[in-house]
Amino acid sequence: MRFFSALLVATFTLCSAAFAQSEAYPNRPVKVIVPLTPGSGADQAGRIVARALSELWKQPVVIENRPGAGGLIGTGAVVQSAPDGYTLLIQSASYAANPAIYKKLPYDPVKGMVDINNIGFTPYVLVTGLPGPYNSLKDLVSGAKTRTGGLPFASAGVGSSTHLAAEFFNQAAGIQMVHVPYKGSPEAIQGTIMGDTAFYMAPESTVLTQIRAGRVKALGVSSRSRSAQLPDVPTIADQGYPNFEIGLWFGVWAPAGTPEGIVQKINTDINRVLQLAEVKSQYERLGIAIRPMTQQEFTRFVRDEVVKYTRIAKIAQIEPQ
Repeated sequence: MRFFSALLVATFTLCSAAFAQSEAYPNRPVKVIVPLTPGSGADQAGRIVARALSELWKQPVVIENRPGAGGLIGTGAVVQSAPDGYTLLIQSASYAANPAIYKKLPYDPVKGMVDINNIGFTPYVLVTGLPGPYNSLKDLVSGAKTRTGGLPFASAGVGSSTHLAAEFFNQAAGIQMVHVPYKGSPEAIQGTIMGDTAFYMAPESTVLTQIRAGRVKALGVSSRSRSAQLPDVPTIADQGYPNFEIGLWFGVWAPAGTPEGIVQKINTDINRVLQLAEVKSQYERLGIAIRPMTQQEFTRFVRDEVVKYTRIAKIAQIEPQ
């Protein structure tokens, strides 16, 4: 009896400590590392959420870009940080793609990080240069099939979600293409504008401005239904690839060992700020959709995405680096 009483007291004490810790969080500035270039989809969504959290928490939430190696440099820095909730990671779907691309990661994608929450979804838009020889998806596929060795396509880096999204399209279309990795989305878009690559599977949030300015042509969107931001652009699925659907998403992570109370507070507060009218308005302009998740739902989602990208990489015969 004494044992169970002691166990109950200990459990209550731990729960009370965790609650008190989460209630006090944050009491100083929070650093958020984005392992991608400024202007990338994750960077754009991350800055919107960071500003909203700063106002909610009454503490600075500072974005720090550390691009390189498909996001591994910045992600590795977060993994090595103190698990106290004051250094977080905002990354794209590349987080789930990297295990399929790299033989050795500077972290365990399952045990090295804590999945906290999703902060947005956006479709890809397959864009090509303007002016350029491709006026439709059919033109692009025909060009790829008639050119020896295939046409060059851009990505935001080896192993990035944009790389695997393009490989997924190549598989659906039955074409071979030559991968041209760039430092990030802004650079990949510029390379496509200049005609250095035939197409880029660009996150809608990063390419809307260039489409509206007539600098690139949008040949198809990767979602199941048309984008509200680009209602005149047909889906890839409707152009002869009925099962084609893939999207880009952005998430928040913390180092393993971060107290559960703090993790749950961040998850709850992210869902709270995503419902703010100002955040919704900014997201809408960028073509980013909001799908609130619990911490457990996001964890399951990330695991499923790792499986999906691993399958795409295997079919594409991408040799892990």
